[in-house]
Amino acid sequence: MNKTVHSYHPLLVLLHWALALVIVGSLCYGFFVLGPTTNADPSKVDLLRPHMAIGMAIGALTLLRLVVRIFTSKPQATTSAGAAQVRLAGAVHVGLYVIVLGMVASGFAIAIAAGLPDIVFARSGAPLPADFSRFTARTMHAVLGLALVALLALHVGAALVHQFVRRDAVIRRMWFGQRFEKE
Repeated sequence: MNKTVHSYHPLLVLLHWALALVIVGSLCYGFFVLGPTTNADPSKVDLLRPHMAIGMAIGALTLLRLVVRIFTSKPQATTSAGAAQVRLAGAVHVGLYVIVLGMVASGFAIAIAAGLPDIVFARSGAPLPADFSRFTARTMHAVLGLALVALLALHVGAALVHQFVRRDAVIRRMWFGQRFEKE
């Protein structure tokens, strides 16, 4: 007996919403807490610790989510969108993975170049570099952060259009509930 998949795997759903929360939180923390704090401020080391730890968790969870996505069945593309919109949605989803993993990689590169593992986690007492912007990875981290905000806005905007304009239950597919329907 064939079964039609109506929603994503529960682990994928859990990872989607957990990552949504921690990514948005980490972006806000980076832009509004770390960004305005100079490296001369002694509290910056303590402010970097959760951001770096959460960044590492985001990387691990994103890779886990990608593996779960590859190896679990998925619902068919929505019929309310045309072929071009389906391709655009696919490109946005790939872009989200690439940019999130790029943010993690550039964060790691900044940390290594600036000696942050010893300063932040081992609490070596060494000062932070005067300015992270001298590291190429810092510029990449900032650009990717802005690109991620733009893609997230597009992703959320599209989900809201599906939910409230097209009323095609796309958001229900990325929620917990009945996954299969017998044909």
